[in-house]
Amino acid sequence: MPKRIINPQARWTPKPAVCPVHRQRTFAARGGEDQELEFEIYRRQHLRDRTHFSAGILVRLPDGSGLTLARYNGSSHEHGEISWREHIHRATERAIREDRKPEYYADATDRYWTAEGALACLLDDFSIVTKRLAKHDQRRLL
Repeated sequence: MPKRIINPQARWTPKPAVCPVHRQRTFAARGGEDQELEFEIYRRQHLRDRTHFSAGILVRLPDGSGLTLARYNGSSHEHGEISWREHIHRATERAIREDRKPEYYADATDRYWTAEGALACLLDDFSIVTKRLAKHDQRRLL
């Protein structure tokens, strides 16, 4: 389903606030027929390691909790048999059945190699509409 970002001017926030090791921008989005579904889309970047990044999307559930649908990670770490390569985690029924994080499993990818590229892939894969944003806001997303 198409989703629209409702706060394209989201600011970078240091994480954690004391002695930050990375920075993050979190965008709010809405989707569904009546825009009743709420999503969060984030981009996180380590302050010293350019390969340590993540872009992700989660849906807000009615109880206020979030379910991560996907994470697009950089090559800064190993994940199972994926060695030092960019990889995409997606929520799966299998992971939930196995009582793991829903997005536990991942597949290596060569679709991106930067944090900006990861976010661009996520925006495309999850039908996040940016066409109606002003040009300067479209550029600010990445």
